[in-house]
Amino acid sequence: MLDTPAAIACALVAVIVSGLAKGGFAGLGGLAMPIMVLANAPVESAAVMLPILIVQDAVSVWSFRRSWDGGVLKVMVPGMTLGVVLGYFFSRLVSEGSVLLAVGVVSMLFGLQRLWQERGGAVALPSTSPRWVGLIFGAASGFTSHVAHAGAPPFQMWVLPRKLPRDSLVGTTAIAFAYMNWIKVPAYAALGQFTPANLWHSALLGPVALASTFAGVHIVRRVDAAKFYRLIYCLMILVGVKLVWDGVMFAG
Repeated sequence: MLDTPAAIACALVAVIVSGLAKGGFAGLGGLAMPIMVLANAPVESAAVMLPILIVQDAVSVWSFRRSWDGGVLKVMVPGMTLGVVLGYFFSRLVSEGSVLLAVGVVSMLFGLQRLWQERGGAVALPSTSPRWVGLIFGAASGFTSHVAHAGAPPFQMWVLPRKLPRDSLVGTTAIAFAYMNWIKVPAYAALGQFTPANLWHSALLGPVALASTFAGVHIVRRVDAAKFYRLIYCLMILVGVKLVWDGVMFAG
């Protein structure tokens, strides 16, 4: 890990991308791990990134601590928990490539559909889908996060159409994924992935992680709410393309 200039560069870009995502540009974080593993070992990359994500989560939760939706969290947190448990028991029965491919295609289609609905400045009505639907999407988020580090798209597919205020959306997302990252810690510890070397690399990247997260918070608060939603849909399409590519390469 971080033993070549290319590895260091990829790690820095990944941490910056993750920080901007945690600062409010939800969905962008789906690009962090693919960038990281371009020049670093996948298992070590995940172990190095988890403490960084937890620190970035803390900044994001604190920054938006007064803006979050308890109704969404009451649905998504139990669903995410169920999904992580299912991923732990059944991840060996599914192909990571097929999961990436499926999530990528659905993410792209969802982003395109929402942009089409809101073309020309039109505002789509907020979704009123029942909570059991949200529970399913929460479980899908937990499962895909555990299996393929791709938990954001399923979460966004249920939450974004509810049209939360911008800061409430960011705060709710921050709390949900902070929780998701913490419940991964026991599994990582049990697998012995928190080695002194990995933790040292996390610490070295820490200042960049904090600075990029604060930068994300600063920028997102200056983006118009309508433009913010359109940007998130575009990021979902971008991440979807990347997931499809990774799924095809994985299968190949």
